[in-house]
Amino acid sequence: MNTTPLAKDGLTRDPAKLRAFAEAAARQAGFDAFGVASPAELPDISAKLAAFLEDGRHGTMGWMEETAERRSHPQALWPEVRSVVLLGMNYGPETDPLVTLAQKDRATISVYARNRDYHDVIKGRLKEIAARFAARSGADVKVFVDTAPVMEKPLAAAAGLGWQGKHTNLVSRDFGSWLFLGAIFTTAELEADRHEADSCGSCRACLDICPTDAFPAPYQLDARRCISYLTIEHKGPIPHEFRQAIGNRIYGCDDCLAVCPWNKFAQSASEAKLRAREDLNAPAIAELLELNDAGFRSLFSGSPIKRIGRDRFVRNALIAAGNSGLKTLVPRCEALLADPEPVVRGAAIWALAQLRPSEAAKRARKALAQEGDAQVKAEWNLALEAAD
Repeated sequence: MNTTPLAKDGLTRDPAKLRAFAEAAARQAGFDAFGVASPAELPDISAKLAAFLEDGRHGTMGWMEETAERRSHPQALWPEVRSVVLLGMNYGPETDPLVTLAQKDRATISVYARNRDYHDVIKGRLKEIAARFAARSGADVKVFVDTAPVMEKPLAAAAGLGWQGKHTNLVSRDFGSWLFLGAIFTTAELEADRHEADSCGSCRACLDICPTDAFPAPYQLDARRCISYLTIEHKGPIPHEFRQAIGNRIYGCDDCLAVCPWNKFAQSASEAKLRAREDLNAPAIAELLELNDAGFRSLFSGSPIKRIGRDRFVRNALIAAGNSGLKTLVPRCEALLADPEPVVRGAAIWALAQLRPSEAAKRARKALAQEGDAQVKAEWNLALEAAD
């Protein structure tokens, strides 16, 4: 029980006591990491953000440009904020998430997406903590998960939760690269933590393992080359130059996170809703290729995967099929050549051309005469060229 003394009006205003109350509430709600940043002491990240956007490294994520000004600083988003409480929830995997990359008949799903949508898990708890804090302090509060224009990782570093590693993700001494982040903005003045120092040293494991060379330099990411971006955010056909490198990663990529040496201090998630569902640890590619919209929605009910929709997901599964080398997947790829969605048909052509190039070429001439979509036609033409 919290025994912080209250003022005559029932409110607590002492910064240290308010911080202690917030931290106790966070622990009770299941958060593993807690820290406070003062907006007045934050470094200005607007120049780095502007350079990232100017170089086009955000790809088709237009919302990053639209919200750039609000992202640049917490007070640009909410001028009244005086303290930012950063909370972390451990989602460390029970087993090595890279093991499935060698299982060519199976698909690899990013660790964070193997169970409930963490936005739903975290946001409700943030609101609960914020409501208790507001009642105790009389201060205004706002809660944010990563769907809002908030730069959580620099804020988390400023709040002492960790540092931004060379892979640009947060690295924690206690949880490695496996922390979900949430933020509570408040008008209350709280005791702030010290900025966490970078402890990557000379290590470049996360940079060297990236299958698509998505890091132009340490601490820089070009999202256009990132498998997480390509399989989740990117809506059209996946560029040919990255398809083979994607392997069997059908939703996200954990390579740079999983090789971080600081993970050796991390424990697997204790929260049941964040531990992997057995059926999502290594689902069979063959079964995923058979998903219609209803089946997709049923399988991924409550999952973040549901947000990308069936068509993009099956597109990704077809890339994995093409990379599998398994002739047993040919009939399923052939069936998807008639899919009503161009992005699926195009990926099915590529998969068939990888698994059985002569069959793809054989079908191409007739299909070209019937196909109305320019991008799908381009896939047929490439299948023809590859067979010549």
